Amino acid sequence: MRLMRLDETCEMAGIKKTTAYKMMSEGAFPKPVNIGERAVRWVSTEIEAWIRDRVEERDTPADE
Repeated sequence: MRLMRLDETCEMAGIKKTTAYKMMSEGAFPKPVNIGERAVRWVSTEIEAWIRDRVEERDTPADE
């Protein structure tokens, strides 16, 4: 597990910064961890889990 800056987080998730912040406000993306007065980071394992969840959603057939 490691802490990542926003640019690395967005690159890993394949989204833009504005999308990440919008999704966080909607509760649909992991929130950052405060590491200082003006610094935040994202937990790599939480981002990886978020990506795995997206893949599982894709691979799970929808009830028809």
